[in-house]
Amino acid sequence: MNPILRNILAVIAGIIVELFINGTLVSVGGHFLPIPEGVDPNDIESIKANIHLYSTKHFIAPFLAHAIGTLVGAFVACKIAVSSHKMLALVVAGFHFLGGLGMSFLLGFEPLSLTLIDLIFAYFPMAILAWKFAHPLKFAASKENDANIIDGNI
Repeated sequence: MNPILRNILAVIAGIIVELFINGTLVSVGGHFLPIPEGVDPNDIESIKANIHLYSTKHFIAPFLAHAIGTLVGAFVACKIAVSSHKMLALVVAGFHFLGGLGMSFLLGFEPLSLTLIDLIFAYFPMAILAWKFAHPLKFAASKENDANIIDGNI
């Protein structure tokens, strides 16, 4: 198969897996940590109007859904891809990040601290971690590999 086509398919597969895991974990999370009474989770206006009823615990499931979805989606992309593994993992994370950023805009970045934690830690760091998990031999404990990682020569 053409390497460029395979890399494109890797990104598409990563995004599909990422979205599936994200949706599943958000759904399941709602069963373990129910949303406040009277909030319709399918209506942005209802969430915005009742955001003051949410506590930190209500943001755990979405954060985990974003982080684990990105981690697994980027990992899948890295395993399928022929080359440019790190870049493709970051593309998958970028797609998911844009969705999270869009949702943050819709909710008015409320609460700001938890929104920033989600946007900073749930996407791109998870893609880098997925890339490292997908290629563990490149990270053997040697000074040469450490120097290559620092210089970006991998």
